[in-house]
Parts: sequence; structure tokens; C-alpha cells
Amino acid sequence: MSRIPTGWKTRRNAELGLLIFAMLIVAVFGATVEANQFDEIRMTSWIPAALVGILFLGLHIVVRYTAPFADPVLLPAVALINGIGVGFLRRLDLARAIAQKQPEPGIFAGTGGRQLAWTLASLILAAVLLLVIRDHKIVSRYAYTLGLVGIVLVMIPAVLPSSISEVNGAKLWIRFGSFSIQPGEFAKIALVSFFAYYLVRKREVLSLASRRFLGVDFPRGRDLGPVVTVWLLSLLVLVFEKDLGTALLYFGLFVVTLYVATERASWLIIGLVLFFGGVYVAYLLGASVGGPFANFYDRAEVWLDPFELENYERVGGSYQLVQGLLGLGTGGLFGSGPGAGSPGLVPEVRTDFIFAGLGEEIGLFGLSAILVLYLLIVERGMRAGLAVRDSFGKLVAGGLAFTLGLQVFVILGGITGLIPLTGQTTPFLSAGGSSLMANWLLIAMLLRISDAARQPATGAGPERAGPKKAPTQLHGAMTEVIKP
Repeated sequence: MSRIPTGWKTRRNAELGLLIFAMLIVAVFGATVEANQFDEIRMTSWIPAALVGILFLGLHIVVRYTAPFADPVLLPAVALINGIGVGFLRRLDLARAIAQKQPEPGIFAGTGGRQLAWTLASLILAAVLLLVIRDHKIVSRYAYTLGLVGIVLVMIPAVLPSSISEVNGAKLWIRFGSFSIQPGEFAKIALVSFFAYYLVRKREVLSLASRRFLGVDFPRGRDLGPVVTVWLLSLLVLVFEKDLGTALLYFGLFVVTLYVATERASWLIIGLVLFFGGVYVAYLLGASVGGPFANFYDRAEVWLDPFELENYERVGGSYQLVQGLLGLGTGGLFGSGPGAGSPGLVPEVRTDFIFAGLGEEIGLFGLSAILVLYLLIVERGMRAGLAVRDSFGKLVAGGLAFTLGLQVFVILGGITGLIPLTGQTTPFLSAGGSSLMANWLLIAMLLRISDAARQPATGAGPERAGPKKAPTQLHGAMTEVIKP
């Protein structure tokens, strides 16, 4: 445990209080499900919520001793979303058992039970990261290795046979019998670290302007190489893995990290033009050539007119999207109540469409509350990036927070018809071990960076505190610390 100066508050007690409050909400959610499913609240209804609470309490203890100055809101906010996800998946298991007149599944049985087990594994991984990585800057030593690992993880499903890599038209998985893993979920953490290290070293070159157009300074042509390379990689993901969401996630991550590093809006404009131009060309090729572009063309057609009868009735058509939209519409403002709806009518409600199933039962207000929690997590991650002293930490925290926010936007945009459907999972809610473990590693990294940003400085040196500086001195100091 790091030495805590006398008088400094670590906010760990505030974190504990928020965590207890979050687990009470999860317990109430589970009790309401029991009341609506069995017309009574049984004494055993508290067991799943208690087990989830014990797991998160264990991680809180690890944070208390390994990252005592970490942001106190991150862990409770994520724990609440994760807990509701476990509770909703168990609710689906109970409904299926009742419908099929089967015995009630055990605590660790069914999708909800597996999600509880994956939560345990994810929290162990997060705790190991906090115990092993005591300084986030250590990660920069392995940046190029992480970059290579990230690219390999992204591209592995594309080169594997469809029989072991394709699910619902998207090649994102590696399956061995009943076991499956989505390597791209872990790739985003590795790629963020690589992008951050590369841009810290190259930010001055990439910040140079060549010419001004419509009041915006654009970079030199020779500096477009990294952006074009990542753009081509994202298009390969779009074509060969047949997934718009993953392509958008990786390319958007790089462009936004590039913008944060250089503070030039021109990179955002170039990124948007390249991405949407590439998507439109892929759509045209899907209509005329087919082949590897056909899947994206079909998804775009379904998105443009989901209620068209031919799209609705054909295999792989808009049936799933329409059922999700009807579920959201049925929920209205307040929903039917946890356990009182029919989310099982929505295909893939355990994974891609869990937002639609939840929306039917907790309504617009409940979904808005969950989205506010996601927004709070992203905001706290961004705040950690702004406060940390080194450029690498700033870009890593900003990139990880943006990745989480973009992933929520991509999946929610697909469910609501804002963009074509994607194969992305909803962080911390959807069933699946790969997504849960990768996103908890992401949160652990944000906790580590926020601890470095918020811990008091004592003595001399960059991590030491001295007398408070005047505003002009502080501005000069900030200018120094953000240099690569």
C-alpha cells in the first residue's frame, strides 16, 4: 500500500457507500423480478445480488490498497450496470424455465449463472492488473508489441473458416466446441496503448499544417500515412469480418486519439470523409459485385427499410430489428416492470439486443438512467486523462473512455435504427465473457490512471507537491507536462 499523507482523503469510503447503494438497487431489481415471475418475493431472491455484491466488495478492497486515490465513482457505476445485467439475464433464465415447465435454474446455471461466473473471472483479471501495473507508464515500454498483438487479434477471425468464426453473419469469434472467444474485444486495449505511444512521439510532426481551407488547417500529405493505414485496416475488417461496428470502433478510436494529441479538427474531418466514403463505396460494390461486400449491402438495405415485407420475412432480414423496436415502443416511459414483460420475443436479447429487452421492462426513464451511468463513466475517464501529468496517460485514458462511449453508441444506434445493425455487445450488460473481461480490464486501467492523476504530490520532483502556483505559473507548468 502506498503511503497516504496525513490529512489527505482517498474517497474510498465514498466509493464503498456508493457501491452498497448500487447493490441495493440490484437487489430491488431481483426482488421485483421474483414478484412478477412468481407472485411472491422468496427468501432466496437476495442470494444472486449478495454474491454480486461480495465480488465487487473484493475488488473495492483491492482498489483501496493498490490505487487509494482512484476515482470513487468508476467502480460503483460499472458495478451497478454489471449487476443489472446479471439480474436481467437470470430473469430470462427464470422465464424460460417457467415456460418450459422445468426446474428453476441454480445460481450458477443458465446464462445468468455463467455471467456471474464471468464477472468473477473479470474482477480477478482487473485486480491482477491493478496489482501488477503500479504505474501506467510501464505499459508504454511494450507499445509496439501491443500494437502487433492488437492487429493480430483483430484479423484472426477474418482468416479463419466461417464454421468457427462466424455468428449471425459477422466473423468476430473463435469457437472451439462450446467455448468461444471474441479476440477483438481485447485488441482495443492493446491498440489504444500503441496509438497513445505512437502519437506522443509523433504529435509535433502530425500537428504541422500544410494549407488552410475554409478556415481549417490541414496536415501535410506525407503525414497522412498512419491515418490511411488504419483506414485500410478498418475497411478490411468491414469487408472480411462483415462488421460495421468493429470497423467504426477501431478507426474512430485512432482518429479521436489523433485529434486529442494534435488538437487539429482537420484530422476529424479527414477521418469522417475517409470512413463514410469507404462505407459508401462498400455499399455500391455490394449492390453491383456482391461477394465479400454482400453482407454489408444486405444490412444496409435492412436498415433503410426494416418494415418492408420482403426484408422482414427473409432469413437474416429485419425481423430482429423490428421486434427490438416494438419492444422499446411497448415499454413506453416507465416500462412494464422487471420480470413483467416479454423480452424473450426479441431474438438475441441476451447479447446484441439486451437494451431492447431491458427497455420493455424499465422503460425510457430506466434506459436513460443506464445511459447516464455510461456517460458518467466516460466523463470520469476523460477527467482522469485531463488531470494526469504525462501525455501517454492522457491519451490512454481519453482513448479508453472514448472507446467505451463509442461502443455504447454503436450498439444503441443499431438497435434504434440510427445506423445499420452491428455485432457489438453492450459493455457490462450483454452475456459474454470476452466483452466483460476486456471491459473490466479497461476500467482497471482507468482506475490506475485516475489514481496517478488524483494522488497528492509530496516533496520534490514531478510527483511532489510544493506551494500552490499562481495562475500564470500553473499555465506554464501545464504546458510543460503535456509535451511528449
